[in-house]
Amino acid sequence: MRFNRRTVLIASAAGAAGAILPAGTAHAARADIGVSAYGFPLTAVRLGAGPFTDNTTRTHTYLRFLNADRLLHTFRLTAGLTSTATACGGWESPSTELRGHSTGHVLTALAQAYASTGDTTLQAKGDYLVAQLALCQRPNGYLSAYPESFIDRVETGQQVWAPYYTLHKIVQGLLDWHQLTGNAQALTVLQRKAAWIQARNSRLTLAQRQQMLRVEFGGIGETLFNLYQLSNDPAHLTTAQYFDHAQILDPLAAGVDALAGFHANTQIPKAIAAIRAFHATGDSRYRDIAVTFWNFVVRQHSYAIGGNSNGEYFQAPNRIAAELSDSTCECCNTYNMLKLTRQLFFTDPGRAAEFMDFYEKALYNHLLGAQNPNSAHGHHCYYVPLRAGGIKTYSNDYDNFTCCHGTGMETNTKFADSIYFVNNTILYVNLFISSTLTWPGRGITVAQDTTYPESPTTRLTVTGSGAIDLRIRIPSWTSGAQVRVNGVLTGAPTPGTYLSINRTWAGGDVVDVTLPMALTLEPTPDNPSVRAVKHGPIVLAGQFGTSNLTALPTLSGTPQPTGTPLEYTAGSVLLRPFYKTHGQRYSVYWNVTSSTPREARYLFDEASGTTVADATGNGWTGTLAGGVTRTTGRSGNAVLLNGAGGHVTLPAGIVAGVTAYTIATWVRIDTAATWTRVFDFGTGTGAYLFLTPRSSAGTARYAITSTGSGGEQRINAPAALPTGTWTHVAVTHAGNLGILYVNGAEVARNSALTVRPSALPSTTQNWIGRSQYASDPYLTAAVDSFRIHSRALTAAEIAQLHSTGQ
Repeated sequence: MRFNRRTVLIASAAGAAGAILPAGTAHAARADIGVSAYGFPLTAVRLGAGPFTDNTTRTHTYLRFLNADRLLHTFRLTAGLTSTATACGGWESPSTELRGHSTGHVLTALAQAYASTGDTTLQAKGDYLVAQLALCQRPNGYLSAYPESFIDRVETGQQVWAPYYTLHKIVQGLLDWHQLTGNAQALTVLQRKAAWIQARNSRLTLAQRQQMLRVEFGGIGETLFNLYQLSNDPAHLTTAQYFDHAQILDPLAAGVDALAGFHANTQIPKAIAAIRAFHATGDSRYRDIAVTFWNFVVRQHSYAIGGNSNGEYFQAPNRIAAELSDSTCECCNTYNMLKLTRQLFFTDPGRAAEFMDFYEKALYNHLLGAQNPNSAHGHHCYYVPLRAGGIKTYSNDYDNFTCCHGTGMETNTKFADSIYFVNNTILYVNLFISSTLTWPGRGITVAQDTTYPESPTTRLTVTGSGAIDLRIRIPSWTSGAQVRVNGVLTGAPTPGTYLSINRTWAGGDVVDVTLPMALTLEPTPDNPSVRAVKHGPIVLAGQFGTSNLTALPTLSGTPQPTGTPLEYTAGSVLLRPFYKTHGQRYSVYWNVTSSTPREARYLFDEASGTTVADATGNGWTGTLAGGVTRTTGRSGNAVLLNGAGGHVTLPAGIVAGVTAYTIATWVRIDTAATWTRVFDFGTGTGAYLFLTPRSSAGTARYAITSTGSGGEQRINAPAALPTGTWTHVAVTHAGNLGILYVNGAEVARNSALTVRPSALPSTTQNWIGRSQYASDPYLTAAVDSFRIHSRALTAAEIAQLHSTGQ
């Protein structure tokens, strides 16, 4: 018989955002603060046929196979009990200091598998593990597979391998087992262990605790915040805050990316704990820490597949091409980044599309393909190599038990947890995965039928009736999306948003979604010639069989479709989805030589005349028009635009065909007129890209469109460009991401720019100081060192242009 859904977390243990307390507990559960969306319980969503179900089935088989007594062996020995079971190997061997962590992972995976299936065999195994762990718990509440002396060692600064990391896995497993199955004994064991954690840490000084926190401690803070929300016992809040690690949290609170050189997966759980701390306390500092961390990792430390880290460590921001190895993208990191992403969605649905675009990228391209499809037990990767000629390697049944083997079990038993989110009558459709949602308490089901991403379509069929504000994610990578309700086109889908269809639905209503996918090349920020090939959101890998490459392969020309969905050829090399790439060597990144980076730079140093030279020597000579004169610039001469027809004309086609670019310049605005242009490249009022110092909203704006003003995609700065002073301003645009910089610092961005210069006709009216719209005023300003690059300069390069006055 299934456990009653009403007694479990409404969002399930995999990233809960709000709790309904199991009956019989002593305290009323606390509602989360600052939450505007929720997950459905795993009992409410069933996966349909497809790769996610295939992965899940293999992991369920492994969970049924595992011998519980072998997992309990070192717990019993540590407790002074006898055990005749065969010891596990790998990280669970009796001599490994991290022993015991896998039992926590198994409890979580069993809980999620039971919630998804109702399989009483899985329930019985979990109940047995909990009962036996209770027998191993010491009178003071201590419970582990290693002796308590390991805690003495971490407290006194002696060498020891992450004892609180292991304890976290165990307490989280107990919490998940209690919440998803209703097992009361699991909560009793957990509460006693939490009291022991408080006793150990309350006797330490703040300085002693901060020193101890330099050793990896996993997500124990997150679990304790969750336990506080469940129990409303302030002791758990105090204990959770003992694990606030100032060395990491303080720079993040100040908006500083100081992550380089730190072990990546040690830090990600601290950000998860921070967002749960915000939900528990309402302290916005915690929220800001988590958001800033996510922004840094996703935007500056992540590879094309969504993973991060090289050799398990964060490297310098925007170092990707220089950090390709056999030890990139530890799977635990991405498991935790998806937990963080999920919580941030709940906190700020206004950024939902951006969060779920990343979630989709990392889920499909990293974690879905990290399980070995040829293993009946779902063996899992630790690293996912991204060097040319890399090959995936996997865990095994009993002689591995690494951290990623553990999170792999958790990942592959909770794929259903983020397909749909809810807030009252709002239903978010986040992911396009074959599944059926049975909406608790509404008498409504929503069935999603799709073979996505092999097909760019999905169909939602409603059973039952009622008011639903259905919000469908329109990914930032698509263009020309269409949504039909019962065959009729509806709305105007905008990439990088959710399309809302708010109506009273009737049984049998059908929604068809089409999301066109295109082949794109994603450049690395540190080397634009190194790129990953993508079809829509799906990263494609070159299949190289047994060839152990010694350098990045070269991609010449445009890959050609084979006729098989998501497969292309590049010369003699087959490209297919990275998540389907197993058992052979591959390359995700390529040297791309088919397009030479274009560059032009105008210093305006000529003493006189109506032409201005391209200082790069590439021959893109410009022309002065309308009475432009010379003035003193940042270094040498500048052009002085008079606001009465003066402008600079640059050659036609200067940005033709480019998919990524940077435009940067020094400008001194002399008169702050609305809708003037620093630059405006286009063919008239139907297709253009421009930067205005002051829009009608009173702030600087970058815009690009191929369909006139109604189709503008924009980056809006927080303020207008200043007057009377030299200001460095730059725009970068690569893929869907555009960033606006002022004086070397980012001031605004838009990650949903789907229109690129390559989509515009070859621009014939490329102007500095003049608008495509004849009614707009000319610019009154001095302009110097105007640069154009057919790649997106990095933030560091922009900052250098500003600091050096170039």
